[in-house]
Amino acid sequence: MTDIPFTLDQLRILKAIAAEGSFKRAADSLYVSQPAVSLQVQNLEKQLNVPLFDRGGRRAQLTEAGHLLLSYGERIITLCQETCRAIEDLQNLQGGTLIIGASQTTGTYLLPRMIGLFRQRYPDVSVQLQVHSTRRTSWAVANGQVDVAIIGGEVPPELQETLEIVPYAEDELALILPIFHPLAKESTIQKEDLYKLSFITLDSQSTIRKVIDQVLARSNINTKRFKIEMELNSIEAIKNAVQAGLGAAFVSVTAIEKELQMRVLHSTRIQDVEVRRTLSLIFNPNRYRSKAAEAFSQEILPLFSTMAVGPEIEAHYQNHASRPKTAVTEIKG
Repeated sequence: MTDIPFTLDQLRILKAIAAEGSFKRAADSLYVSQPAVSLQVQNLEKQLNVPLFDRGGRRAQLTEAGHLLLSYGERIITLCQETCRAIEDLQNLQGGTLIIGASQTTGTYLLPRMIGLFRQRYPDVSVQLQVHSTRRTSWAVANGQVDVAIIGGEVPPELQETLEIVPYAEDELALILPIFHPLAKESTIQKEDLYKLSFITLDSQSTIRKVIDQVLARSNINTKRFKIEMELNSIEAIKNAVQAGLGAAFVSVTAIEKELQMRVLHSTRIQDVEVRRTLSLIFNPNRYRSKAAEAFSQEILPLFSTMAVGPEIEAHYQNHASRPKTAVTEIKG
């Protein structure tokens, strides 16, 4: 077959229908008419001589051939996007887009500061931040949907050979208490004191919850003996609950800086126990790596590698921001 029997527009339409579940919603998402979408699908099926959708149900369902074409089509579209970004890079960071991924805590509390500093140096680069679970973020990096990411959990085993995983920094997980709690008067508490507390936690399947359990277990602390008062689905909700006196919690130190400064929460240490997790930088070495991604990795990330993410870091950056920009080379870990 010498001629390619489909166009990029047809692949985009196929992808939109699969994502939206109907021809009408796909047409709306692409800002075209439904008859135009239907005609493109009919032409595509005629060119390939195979049906791509089962039209019996209410929802547009892909046939086996449709799934196969969608799989390759998504890869083709991603490569086209990478090509456009590579061409944009010829302008030497005078444009283009940087897509950064992050797991929940780092994406909420750490990445916005990094992006702010990056934007000061490269104001013409558009930056997108995608915050999802560690697993979803890892797959986005592997599929080329995200340039670089910082995660706090483990990369899925099936992706560990595909992705470059670079240990980046240590994130301390602090034990926080209501300021009027009796133990808030103590700078250090004993392991046995933990069993007297009521805890507010994330869901048992969350990455941070698993890390906390693992680290405490290595220090001979049995988290199964903890009294779990409630499980919440966000760090902000947990902080508010602790502040209201509903219990204690473990949270990242990056998430409580303002609360500690305002003295609405108390952070205490456990005798002979440090609760830390490793943050990792991940990227796909087999995909195109933009100059914007290289600049972010080499110029911004080192400023935060000690987790000293306060005003002193921003002052340090401002002192260096006016220096001439040097050539950026790709990091290999």
